[in-house]
Amino acid sequence: MNPRPRPDAARPPEGSRPEQPAPRRSTGRLRVSLPSPAMLVALLALTLSMTGLADAARQAVVGFIAGHPVTSTPRAGAVLVLGKNRKFPASAIPTVANANKLDGQTAEELAGTCPATTVDVGTWCIDSAPYPLTKADLGKNNYIWASKACETEGGWLPTAAQLLGAANKIKLESTIHDSPVTATINLDPTRGLKDEREMSSTLVTTEAGSAAAGSEGVSEGATGNPRLGQPNPVPVPANPLPGSLQYVTVYDNGNQGGFAGSEPVKEPENFRCAFNKSPGAQSNIE
Repeated sequence: MNPRPRPDAARPPEGSRPEQPAPRRSTGRLRVSLPSPAMLVALLALTLSMTGLADAARQAVVGFIAGHPVTSTPRAGAVLVLGKNRKFPASAIPTVANANKLDGQTAEELAGTCPATTVDVGTWCIDSAPYPLTKADLGKNNYIWASKACETEGGWLPTAAQLLGAANKIKLESTIHDSPVTATINLDPTRGLKDEREMSSTLVTTEAGSAAAGSEGVSEGATGNPRLGQPNPVPVPANPLPGSLQYVTVYDNGNQGGFAGSEPVKEPENFRCAFNKSPGAQSNIE
């Protein structure tokens, strides 16, 4: 048997330093801070509101988050819970005053519309009937007169292509054998039964050279440039409406549209006007 150690054997000698305890090995673990109770309540409310338990969330989360009440309806200073669709209710989204209007007009009022007595042909409008001439205007309706009349109405004289394209939507002038249901037919024998056609803004010329498109002529009293030694020009009468410059005419042709030859720009002819769509458009035609 080993002898029992003496009590004084375990004591360190006087003057010696006591042994230091061995350092504890690190376990590699980090201390994790737990979220605050308010954060836990907020996370619970968000989780429940994004699931089928939204109603339960509204009933369960009745406390306060950081001093703000939790509610399912918009309230000032409150925490709003998402709806079943995982979105805020429409009542919670602010709207701008008169956001549905521009200058006091709704989208329908701002949308382009056709003037009265016209037909909508897509992106533009055209008169449903030829321009109504008075007795005083008869015989004046040449190319220039018609162009000015349409401009006065806020529109323009349509091209041959536009008239042809609209043939199945409007009643163009046509021959006496065309259908009066789809075309404008002359049915008054007292004025003579004549095939009719319409003026277009499309121009052609039957001659070559500068005179083919008209001429302003040379005015009386015009002089040359004396600094350049130019002689005085010989006066020449103006020719603003040459017979060689002609407009293309169009007729209905069974709703297919067709060309009906050309006429000199100085000759009168039936015509109609075209218009852009515009908000609240009104026609000036009486």
